[in-house]
Amino acid sequence: MSRPYPHFTHPETVRTKALAAGAAGALLLTSCSPPAAPPTEAPTATSYPSGHIHGMSVDPATNQVLLATHDGLFNISTSPISKIGPTIDLMGFTTTANGDFYASGHPGQGTDLPDPVGLIRSTDGGQTWQPLSRQGESDFHALAATDSGIVGYDGQLRTSEDGTSWGAVNMSVPAFNLAATPRDSVVLATTEEGLQRSTDDGRTWSAVPGAPLLMLTALSEGKATGITPEGVVYTSGNAGVTWVERGAVPGEPAAIAAHTLDDTTLRIWVATGDSVQVSNDNGQTFTDARSNHLK
Repeated sequence: MSRPYPHFTHPETVRTKALAAGAAGALLLTSCSPPAAPPTEAPTATSYPSGHIHGMSVDPATNQVLLATHDGLFNISTSPISKIGPTIDLMGFTTTANGDFYASGHPGQGTDLPDPVGLIRSTDGGQTWQPLSRQGESDFHALAATDSGIVGYDGQLRTSEDGTSWGAVNMSVPAFNLAATPRDSVVLATTEEGLQRSTDDGRTWSAVPGAPLLMLTALSEGKATGITPEGVVYTSGNAGVTWVERGAVPGEPAAIAAHTLDDTTLRIWVATGDSVQVSNDNGQTFTDARSNHLK
C-alpha cells in the first residue's frame, strides 16, 4: 500500500519485504479499510473473535484478557466468550492508569458515531464510549497512554495531554504500533525502518541501534517485550534500549501485553488469530491463556 499511512492489519495479511542477502527487511503493512457495509456475519458471543485483532488489555490481578477487534471488544476470559459494548472497529486501543480505555476506528452496524470516530473514551470497561476529539477527522491506528497524556498515529504522529487538544510531532515516525505505560514517559514505536524510542511522552524520537525488526511491543515497569512478524519474542531490561531473543509463539501475532512479575521476569500475553498465548518465563515458553484461566 502507499505511504504515508501504514495501517494495522490482521496478521494473516502482514508480510515481510526482502529479508534475503542479510539485509533487514521492512514490514508490508495493510489494514482493515473502513467497511463499505456492516459485516455480513458477526462472531457469536461464544466464539473466539473472528475479526481482525488490533489491541489487547490485560488485568494482571484477575488475568482478564480483552481483545479490541474489527467487530468490537471481547472478553475472552469468560466462558462463554462475551462481547462488550457496541460494534466499533477498534483500530487503535489503549488503557490508562485508572482503567479507562481510549480507542479509535470506525463505527459498526447500529453504532451512532462519526466515521472515523476520532478519539473515544470508555469509563465503564467498554460498555459505552464517549467522543472526545477529532471526530470525522482521525482514524488513530496506533494509540498509547503515557504518564502525561496520549500518543496517537493517524498518518501523523500526535500527542495530547487531555485527549481533546492535539499537537503534531515535528518528526516523521510512521508508527505501525505504539507502546507505553501510563506510569512512565517512555514510548516505543515499531516502523518499517526499525524501532523508534521516545523518553519524553512521544515529543521527540530516536532510532534504537541494534534492535530487532519488531512488529509489536509492550512496556511494563521499565522492562519491555517485543515480537517479530514471524512470532519470535524478545525482551528488554531497560525499556527498549537493548534486546535479548527468547522463544517463539505458535501462530501469527496480532497484539501483545506484558506485566512485571519480579525484577527479572515478565509475564507476556500474545494474541494470535485463534488464541491468546501466555508466558510466565520471559517468553521462553507459551501456553493457551484461555485454557489455563478456565481450569
